[in-house]
Amino acid sequence: MAIEQRGAQTLVLRLVPEPKDLNYNGHVSGGWILGNMDRAGGIAAYRRAGGPIVTVAVENMVFVKPLLLNDFVSFHTKVVRVGRTSVTTDVELWIERPHEEGERLMAHGRYIYVAIDDEAHPRPLDMIRA
Repeated sequence: MAIEQRGAQTLVLRLVPEPKDLNYNGHVSGGWILGNMDRAGGIAAYRRAGGPIVTVAVENMVFVKPLLLNDFVSFHTKVVRVGRTSVTTDVELWIERPHEEGERLMAHGRYIYVAIDDEAHPRPLDMIRA
């Protein structure tokens, strides 16, 4: 399976919002956006950690523009820091809108995860892997 790249970032998730994902303004809810950005960042962190991770923080979350029901949503990630037990990822949400050309950046944020063992305790990471 080919992995798509956007600069140094990797596409990890593509979705289309459903009517149940809308808020009272008719836009895709912030909770849907945050949750799926966490899911995308978690995929990158899991890959780097080589196993289970948990989300411990969200930093620098920015909503650029509202998402709409028929937007095609792509989540791109980049691992930006690896600590003794933690992995930090930058996540960008890009959309393609029907009947419009090109993609647009709609949200971005930084998510921090900690690798855990079978008992949910922090687990040291293999520092050799990039």
